[in-house]
Amino acid sequence: MNSKNVAWLKIAGVSGILTPIFAFTCILLAIVYSPQFSWTENALSDLGVQQGVTAFLFNSGLIIAGILGLIFATGVFIFLREKMLCRIGAFFLILATLALIAIGAFPESVKPTHYYASVAFFVLFPISMLVISATFLLMGKVGMSLFTLLVAIVAAAVWIIQFLRPFVWGVAIPETIAGLSASAWSIVLGFKMLKLTLHSNN
Repeated sequence: MNSKNVAWLKIAGVSGILTPIFAFTCILLAIVYSPQFSWTENALSDLGVQQGVTAFLFNSGLIIAGILGLIFATGVFIFLREKMLCRIGAFFLILATLALIAIGAFPESVKPTHYYASVAFFVLFPISMLVISATFLLMGKVGMSLFTLLVAIVAAAVWIIQFLRPFVWGVAIPETIAGLSASAWSIVLGFKMLKLTLHSNN
């Protein structure tokens, strides 16, 4: 791996770790400033149209997290050795991060753009995980393949259950479960990217 790829992989790895931390910090702060928010009756996106600092925290948090996620997604190409299947998976992941940016850039009041962006994110992410899981399997990384597959299943299943047999009135909980599964994968792969750069420097 050349020095340019090592440097970018290090940046991408750090971005992968910071993306969920930054996103959920801003979301939780937005909830703190919105006492009327209900986990069972609201969507997280409802925070993006609240008055005052709440909307700013939520929307700007998603935009910045999406940009960090975009940097992370480009590093997936390098980490998975630029295999064709990886390129497809990373492409879907890039689209998912662009959708995340769009969720923040076009809040609920911007209809129907916000709805399409939200649906795109929660559909594209598990698709990217399925493809990347297959890539890991072809590379002989069975553990990461199974972990990535589990993330894809959780991210998709929570929505399938919600639509077939709703367990809450709002969608904040399904959104959070899907988001946490994405966060776990992003952090784990981010650390693996950093570990690879350390080995490349030795």
